[in-house]
Amino acid sequence: MRVWVKALSLLVSISSPLLAQPDAKLQGSFTQGSLIKGQTAPGTEVFFNDKPLPVSPDGQFVFGVGRDAAEEHRLTLRAGAEQQVKTLHFKKRQYDIQHVNGVAQKYVTPPDAVTERIRQDNMRVRKVRETQSELPFIFDAPQMPAEGRISGVYGSQRVFNGEPRNPHYGLDIAAPVGAPVIAPLSGKVLLADDLYYSGLTLIIDHGFGISSTFMHLSKFNVAVGDSVQQGQRIAEVGASGRVTGAHLDWRINWHQERLDPALLPGLAITD
Repeated sequence: MRVWVKALSLLVSISSPLLAQPDAKLQGSFTQGSLIKGQTAPGTEVFFNDKPLPVSPDGQFVFGVGRDAAEEHRLTLRAGAEQQVKTLHFKKRQYDIQHVNGVAQKYVTPPDAVTERIRQDNMRVRKVRETQSELPFIFDAPQMPAEGRISGVYGSQRVFNGEPRNPHYGLDIAAPVGAPVIAPLSGKVLLADDLYYSGLTLIIDHGFGISSTFMHLSKFNVAVGDSVQQGQRIAEVGASGRVTGAHLDWRINWHQERLDPALLPGLAITD
């Protein structure tokens, strides 16, 4: 009897397959400012620099690194007792310096009377960018939100009227006032308001912490709480806020991390 039990135990041990180490396929440009999409086996836990990431039921996840992010990051995949830690390498970028003249002085050095308004604007934008939803649209291939010449790029250092300012975090598309702005991805409207610096501003949630911001608009075609479909007309190009001419400033955020729209996986830029 004892021999039979030992033999059975040995048989089970030999025939049980070894658990596979969890892994993931990653899509995106591994450079500063990039958004990375991932696909892993359903049920796998994913951590980026030890921060847990939400994972969809079919194993999709997303994360990003900012303009001046470190060149090395860590992705951890955990499935039961099995774990894999990947070291991710991101290339360092060189950014342009752009001199922008003709900006109204009130936007270069705002008067004290608007300081509180600017603070409130920043707080509202920061709050909506913390939205964490399960909308799946960030995993679709994006479209350009407007047609026109690329007049400004992500990461460039702006010098307004000779005074250095913060880097530019969007993709500028030159177009006339009233030109259509379409949703690059489906989502839900989180904010539609007139802000001091960015003028008429629209923010749309695409899911998993990723949002699009559309700035300097002349008109909204949607309102807060609306669900929008990819390709839907959501606004019109304008020249509101701190600008020298009509254009769309399109931005992508992963929560508070500012990413480069031009690096979105699957985006075809037309200029």
